Amino acid sequence: MESEVFLETRRLLFRPWAETDAEVLFKYASDPDVGPRAGWPPHQSIEGSLTVIRDIFSNGHTWALVLKETGEPIGCMGYYAFGESNINIGEEDAELGYWIAKPYWNQGLCTEALHAMIDWCFNRKGFRTLWCDFFEDNPASGRVMVKCGFRETGQTNYLSHLYRGDERQVKIMRLDS
Repeated sequence: MESEVFLETRRLLFRPWAETDAEVLFKYASDPDVGPRAGWPPHQSIEGSLTVIRDIFSNGHTWALVLKETGEPIGCMGYYAFGESNINIGEEDAELGYWIAKPYWNQGLCTEALHAMIDWCFNRKGFRTLWCDFFEDNPASGRVMVKCGFRETGQTNYLSHLYRGDERQVKIMRLDS
């Protein structure tokens, strides 16, 4: 597994999702307080979580956030390049996205992970501008972005392809290299 580590922070390892992670993904992603805040419905079964790993997370730019202390995936982080993003971004830009399991909220883990991802995106991938968005009813995610240097653009949007995305607006944030 050590060779699979993509990024590392003080408390987290970023690595590709594995099919063997389906059970722990279901444990955290079935919580009704987690997915809807990020724009996806709570997972209904381990098999459904396995399908998410196979069809959504296995794309080369989405990673499991593994807590070093336990070796267990406790969240997810990745990016969408031009043409894949939820929002209108430039060809040299990326949109970042993340979520973390509820037992690990308010411990600075998302901020720690986002700092590492920002550094990698600017210094390794060469993206010029990074974008994030968060549902207005999930201000904690926006605070993580602000702590990492993102600024409000003044733009909002409805993302109808996301879970309940046509009912709730997202605020669009931006960070330039």
